Amino acid sequence: MVLHFIYKMFGASAEAISGMVAASAVAATVTTLLIGALSDKIGKRKLFMCSGYILWGISIFGFVLMKKDLLSAIFTQATSIASVGITLTIGLDCLMTFFGSTANDAAFNAWLTDVTEEKSRGAVEGVNAMMPMLAILAVFGGFMAFDLDRAESWTLIFAIIGGVVICVGIAGLFLIDESNIRPTTTGYFENLCYGFRPSTARKNRELYIMLLVFALFNISIQTYMPYLILYYEVSLGMANYVLIMAPAIILASVFTVIWGRVHDKVGFRASMLPSLGLLCAGYILLYFFRSTALVFVGSLLMMCGYLAGTAVFGAVIRDHTPEGRAGMFQGLRIAGQVLIPGVIGPAIGAKVLANAETVINSDGTESFIPNANIFLAAFIAAIVIFVALIPVFRAKKTEK
Repeated sequence: MVLHFIYKMFGASAEAISGMVAASAVAATVTTLLIGALSDKIGKRKLFMCSGYILWGISIFGFVLMKKDLLSAIFTQATSIASVGITLTIGLDCLMTFFGSTANDAAFNAWLTDVTEEKSRGAVEGVNAMMPMLAILAVFGGFMAFDLDRAESWTLIFAIIGGVVICVGIAGLFLIDESNIRPTTTGYFENLCYGFRPSTARKNRELYIMLLVFALFNISIQTYMPYLILYYEVSLGMANYVLIMAPAIILASVFTVIWGRVHDKVGFRASMLPSLGLLCAGYILLYFFRSTALVFVGSLLMMCGYLAGTAVFGAVIRDHTPEGRAGMFQGLRIAGQVLIPGVIGPAIGAKVLANAETVINSDGTESFIPNANIFLAAFIAAIVIFVALIPVFRAKKTEK
């Protein structure tokens, strides 16, 4: 949503969008490392989840102030209000990410690891993996009638989203049960550094390998994801792009819930390879075709592969997380899911779009037009995942 906002309101370039994703990824990873270790130290998850959501919602209200007329009145000496708006939006997004990662990446994910068992984690991750996409659908579908070229629309949108997130945090105080974890006896800084020790990596070799491959998977996703909605709306001219996204996300979500249960029965290899196959098939269709029907099919296959792959990786990573130390490892998980992909993926996308066509906006600013090359780049990145998985599958076969 913020990516769409910064493009619409300030004409952000592909490089600016890439920089924003990277900055947010760094903020998320650092936050998760610090708060995850702290939640292990004091033996509390609920405190960080609920307070994090409430503060997250409050920070979202800050975007209401990101208006050109207001910024012009404050920064009277600025030569480019658009540049000021982009810089402030990125900074505010990092603040929002701090609270959001405290609540979700650090506390909730550690809590979810605490309260689930290995035999059912695929099913749980199937539900968990689809939630972000359903949230995107709810936001963009719910605000479909808004004119996103008007600042007044964004003011109302951020006010509504911020209010909902605050309500979720308050509801969590009454609905969530604290996980049964004991505070660690080791010091906070020792907990903070635990996941970075070579001895820890040697003891949990398979976990670190999975985190690395998970990073490769998410690099492929982040190569196109920051530009996906812009591609639908601007490049393909789909004013009602939600009509493509909505059924694709819903069907992919149902598929992912089922696929998570399949993973519990058949294991990593048999569930991961089809997920990657669907992802690549979606990329191919989106790269070669522009018709609404084939764009829908390509989007559906891509979403199925993305969500199913995320669920499978999530389940395996939780299975290999040492008991009682879930908080300490959430930072490493976020490094594989957000930091590394958030820096590399959008940078690849921006490089691919460096010479993209541009359009002049009504206010005289210039915006780039995303093209299908982002899917070709994502496909190439996905092929690297297949190659990286070969030694993993061989190792598992040897173990048997």
